[in-house]
Amino acid sequence: MSESSRNQEERSLHFIQRIIEDDLATGKHTSIVTRFPPEPNGYLHIGHAKSICLNFGLAEAYQGRCHLRFDDTNPEKEEMEYIESIQKDVQWLGFDWKEHLYFASDYFQQLYDIAELLIKKGKAYVDSLTPEEVKEYRGTLTKPGRPSPDRERSVEENLDLFRSMRAGDFPDGTYVLRAKIDMESPNLNMRDPALYRIKHASHPRTGSQWCIYPMYDYTHPLSDAFEGITHSICTLEFEDHRPLYDWCVIESEFPHQPRQIEFARLNLTYTVMSKRRLLNLVRDGHVEGWSDPRMPTISGIRRRGYPPQAIRDFSERIGVAKTYSTVDFALLEHCVREDLNIHAPRAMAVLDPLKVVITNYPEDQVEFLEADNNPEDPSAGSRSIPFSRELFIEREDFMEHPPKKFFRLSPGKEIRLKHAYYVTCTDVVKDDEGTVIELHCTYDPASRGGWTDDGRKVKGTSHWVSASHAWESDVIIYDKLFTSEVPGAETGDYLDDFNPDSKQVIPGCKLEPSLKETAPGTNVQFLRKGYFFSDPDVSQPGNPVFIKTVGLKDTWAKKMKQS
Repeated sequence: MSESSRNQEERSLHFIQRIIEDDLATGKHTSIVTRFPPEPNGYLHIGHAKSICLNFGLAEAYQGRCHLRFDDTNPEKEEMEYIESIQKDVQWLGFDWKEHLYFASDYFQQLYDIAELLIKKGKAYVDSLTPEEVKEYRGTLTKPGRPSPDRERSVEENLDLFRSMRAGDFPDGTYVLRAKIDMESPNLNMRDPALYRIKHASHPRTGSQWCIYPMYDYTHPLSDAFEGITHSICTLEFEDHRPLYDWCVIESEFPHQPRQIEFARLNLTYTVMSKRRLLNLVRDGHVEGWSDPRMPTISGIRRRGYPPQAIRDFSERIGVAKTYSTVDFALLEHCVREDLNIHAPRAMAVLDPLKVVITNYPEDQVEFLEADNNPEDPSAGSRSIPFSRELFIEREDFMEHPPKKFFRLSPGKEIRLKHAYYVTCTDVVKDDEGTVIELHCTYDPASRGGWTDDGRKVKGTSHWVSASHAWESDVIIYDKLFTSEVPGAETGDYLDDFNPDSKQVIPGCKLEPSLKETAPGTNVQFLRKGYFFSDPDVSQPGNPVFIKTVGLKDTWAKKMKQS
């Protein structure tokens, strides 16, 4: 490899890859072990998808392994429903943890034993301060903390109290086990953080076996150590927790010491990524559950028809960095659109139908026209579309008094019907209120397939469906969940920017007959209207319900051309 090629390869690596490659080159590690460690207290969102792709992707790239571990230390907020949904999300994205599925609750006894070790070493003590008193004693960023009156309990007294906590002798909130570190540390996380708290709550996996539960900042680093994790990758908000992470591993005297590395989490315009806020949207009925197609949850975007490869592509494009940034929602849609353009079959659907009668076409005649299923994929083949005297076109494709650059149908004007013929509008039929209800047109039999030998040019093309062959269905159009790029930026309440028109049901749409056989969970492009998906939650064989995944207009590609 030339020096310039080597330098180019070096520049293409993000900072975590460089750390890993340095560790492999120096022999610090001979294999790479990462982990994705969600808390099972809600559904995963697209920000988690970035972390999944990063952790599993690094393991794949360096022939290592990635663990899926549930940090299930808070029994009151954790449910098996969340555990099952998270496993489904990871698999949907195309990753496999194989036999490496773990739970922090698997280590409860080990964690307890290490807590006793810390007490014996004089590194932990049982504290009776109330939460309010703990906050008062901790101090502030500019004021050092004060030691708790219980900080100098004897080892024997601490052990006795901690074992009584374990035995269930005390009610919730009576005591906590705290690390004895440094109450004057400039890092508030090091001012004697809590390691255990009393919580008489049944755990989804361990039941009532435990009534004390370890804190996340204690459990997480030790779980990494137990599993032999080499690179513990987390988001930037944990950077200030890294000294505590290292302290827990070192003081536990566990031989393996993983390295915590922080990267910037994903922020996306027009949405929220807080589990608390997403939970509020669900509980308060603003959306129809965690899998609502408007939600940024992985289950939501899966139900909306976003392909998993598009999410992986999106995660790759936004990159890995140490500084916070906000990604334009248009980039996500661009990635989805690029994937669907290659893989989604085409069909015709008229969402706002206007009847067209071709007056010079035989009344009883039906012919079948060939249409390619996907011009981007010749192997997708073709299908037959019925064509008859009466059709439906989109109402927006006709104007009785059009402006100069309107290239659709208008009185006396000729357009092309996709895959079919040239037609010319000859008459307009209105109801008593003056609303156009029907168009009369003539067709050119010599223009079959949408072209003629005489070389005349027709600029406008409309999609259509045969009136007697179309089937009728409601179609659901989803838009962004919020109207502001940063929900709540102006008022402080993200719900003030909730989009009341984020879901619209369009009744009476006319669909090409081939669409009736669309299997649940299938992507398709409605010509000129966008990419749609047969909703797997409500579709039935022979009766698909289509929801809009993304439009055809690519604002991100336009931005890139302008830049």
